[in-house]
Amino acid sequence: MTTAESATLWVHIAAGFLALFTGAGAFATTKGGLRHRRLGRTYVYGMAVVSGTALVLFALDPTANRQFLALVAVFSFYFAFSGYRVLSRKRPADAPTAVDWAAVGLYGLASVGLLVMGIAQSLAGNGFAAVMLVFGGLGTVLAVGDVRSFRTENEPRAWLGEHATRMGGGYIATVTAFSAVNFVFLPTVGRWLWPTLVGTPVLVYLQRRYEARSAPA
Repeated sequence: MTTAESATLWVHIAAGFLALFTGAGAFATTKGGLRHRRLGRTYVYGMAVVSGTALVLFALDPTANRQFLALVAVFSFYFAFSGYRVLSRKRPADAPTAVDWAAVGLYGLASVGLLVMGIAQSLAGNGFAAVMLVFGGLGTVLAVGDVRSFRTENEPRAWLGEHATRMGGGYIATVTAFSAVNFVFLPTVGRWLWPTLVGTPVLVYLQRRYEARSAPA
């Protein structure tokens, strides 16, 4: 590994730990409070660095493994980014901007890329293809849904549930990265997918909870 790769990797790891702890702090603090907002912004910045350094590592050594990690980096960051950006679209009249469209476009491409890799690996008999197919399938569905929602007016206060679930989805990705590296006692596919299997029902619950809270009396 070159000096540039080693330095980038250490920044990547440090940003990952920053995102792991600040994300947990944001969820634990009072929603809307100063600490919550500061921790949330720091979490998003940490995820941006994690994703950016993953892309740099792929550029420095474009192997198949790093290609997968680069696609996952875009996939993961979009959750945090879109969860943060929804705060700027609280009112029905607040339309998505060019940056929102660019982000969902890149996210969609990354998700389709994961699907293609998953199909290819599945045909080759690689069991890890399940991880690529799950992430790619979820991402493609979400990207299509976001494009549709961008073309329609926002529902009043719908941003509240979307913010919580998107940031939650980003944190699931953060835990997944930690698990994939450190939970070596689990099967490879298991340590990549258990955060999604455990966290998705929680996100569904949060979405329904906030939808009920924002529904007209």
